[in-house]
Amino acid sequence: MLRNSHNRFFPTPDFLEMPSFGLDISDESLKFVELLTTRGGIRLGRYGERKIPSGIIESGKIKDPKKLEQILSALKKEVGIKSVRVSLPEEQVYIFRLHLDKTELKDIRERIELSLEDHVPIPAEEAIFDYELLKEDEHKLELQVTALPRSIAESYLSIFENSAIEVQSLELEAQAISRAVIKKGDLETYMIVDFGEKRTGVFIISNGIVIFASTLEFGGDTLTEMIKKSFNISFEEAEKMKQEYGLQRNLENKEIFSVLLNGVSILRDEVAKNLLYWQTHKDEGGNSNPLIKKIILCGGNANIVGLADYFSVSLKNRAETGDVWCNIIDDIATGKKYIPGISLEESLSYATALGLALGDFRYD
Repeated sequence: MLRNSHNRFFPTPDFLEMPSFGLDISDESLKFVELLTTRGGIRLGRYGERKIPSGIIESGKIKDPKKLEQILSALKKEVGIKSVRVSLPEEQVYIFRLHLDKTELKDIRERIELSLEDHVPIPAEEAIFDYELLKEDEHKLELQVTALPRSIAESYLSIFENSAIEVQSLELEAQAISRAVIKKGDLETYMIVDFGEKRTGVFIISNGIVIFASTLEFGGDTLTEMIKKSFNISFEEAEKMKQEYGLQRNLENKEIFSVLLNGVSILRDEVAKNLLYWQTHKDEGGNSNPLIKKIILCGGNANIVGLADYFSVSLKNRAETGDVWCNIIDDIATGKKYIPGISLEESLSYATALGLALGDFRYD
């Protein structure tokens, strides 16, 4: 997982090695992770979270550019970030499959542009897009196309330009998370459930490509509010109860189990709808989608006690908490497993930022 075979035997001196920063921006916060190349492999550098006051970003749209610039400029001054890989807001991104007849096909991008308005509610001249090749035969191409409003991308780029931070790439949050929690080279099909504070992202990754992405207006704070209301306590006390008891079913926490189960079942039902669609939907050729090997849970609320087991049983599909370090290699010199200086529970909320930062590394 080093940059190239030369670095494996002749590591770049620390003073020459540039750190890799991933920056995950949501409506509520920004999370950053720095990854470094060492003789032992990739290692965690600095990381952290900065809260974003309400109203600055709403559903991925920047509403107050000046205040966001101030937050980024302060982060640059404090941490020394010069360039970053940044996640795009999933709420503003559209993903669709497109089949193109190869007859007289001269320019793929031109053909995609002509087809855009049939698949996304954005005028072609106001959209930017990229694509991945899924399948090809002598007659047709099957593409996975990702599109978003040009104004969204330009608004983010402008913010970083004004903050004097170079943007190396803008990436789908789903693609970044998959880079962190799916082992490099694994081309199986997985569902990722990114259970955040305000929202939950549901993604399907197959052959290393994001095939499906959906955002649910349901997050861990919803569960906390339900506990708060049921027990007439503060939000902070409710959050503590949620983390302490979770979905453990015993006499001591019988009441909180019931409250949490009612809330989590709402999320389960939404995830089940996406699973059912995937399992029953066929492509234009009448072929079924590949089976989902397992459901991977990540995000700041993925570590609720018993959540993975509940999903496994209720969805009849293996679910487990993601390993965001699965592509951070073991120590080459000692052969020991690398243990980062961050708890497993906390690291789950940094899945996107870690996946972004890993984009700077080639895997040999």
